[in-house]
Amino acid sequence: MWLLFAFSGPVLWAASTHIDKYLVEKYFKHSSVAVLMVFTSAIGLLALPVIWWWRPQVLAEPPLGIAVMVASGLLYMGAMLFYLQAIQSEEASVIAPLFQATVVWGFVLAYVLLGEMLTLRQAIGAALIIAAGALMSLNGRTDLRRFKIGLVLRMAACTFALALSTVIFKFFAVRDEFWSTAFWTFAGEAVFGVAVLAVPAYSRQLAALLRRSPAAVFSVNAANELINLGGGLGARYALLMAPVALVQAVTSTTVLFIFGFGVLLTVFFPALGKENLSRRNLIQKGFGAALVTAGVLLAGY
Repeated sequence: MWLLFAFSGPVLWAASTHIDKYLVEKYFKHSSVAVLMVFTSAIGLLALPVIWWWRPQVLAEPPLGIAVMVASGLLYMGAMLFYLQAIQSEEASVIAPLFQATVVWGFVLAYVLLGEMLTLRQAIGAALIIAAGALMSLNGRTDLRRFKIGLVLRMAACTFALALSTVIFKFFAVRDEFWSTAFWTFAGEAVFGVAVLAVPAYSRQLAALLRRSPAAVFSVNAANELINLGGGLGARYALLMAPVALVQAVTSTTVLFIFGFGVLLTVFFPALGKENLSRRNLIQKGFGAALVTAGVLLAGY
């Protein structure tokens, strides 16, 4: 069952990525990516009373535990901010291989903080999935000379923060209760959004955006963030049943599903997105999909 929940993350995140592309091109082209993240924190904020109504015991957590779980939410949002900033300045084919470092950080942190170990079979499966993610992210135009130390450091900080947030979440979700951990993690994400709005330049950008297209921005963003939320909850729930490194290896296949949805858009809705359907690209992605399948079979069965 952990595979089902783990794969819900990349599938839903891939759909969210295509919606993000639409939003950025249509509404956020001249705005900071930090403004886009306000909507992510808003969904987390709206989820708080729902979780509290369902699980009122979430407020009974000790103060130190609450502080660490809130920090997990802040780390997650900080990681996503680094990632979106990197995407703004570089091609996705350059960023995606660097993003695979999340799995390495996750393995190290889970070993140190949780005592998790992978079997040889699981490790080989995870390595195949990571290799597939790196392969599918390349488009033949990547120039290694374009790698910049600043970009590498930013992505190192991004992947470390994301892995640490994931390990913290699992520690408290296993020790205490999943929904209590989710509640305080969402609280941390909401705090991040408030901090963004406290910056006058960002609050002005958001106000101007909402004045221009309030209905469209709210409706599309709300749908997108609900999809993103579903993926995040699924991937986090998988952490209860499998090692952190395995779950993160599976979630690194997001690029495969981005390509799959891109093909569907290209064939049926070309006005909404176009994907490279050249023979070389299809063979490359097909080989990557085969590696993912082999990796999943080794890691999950």
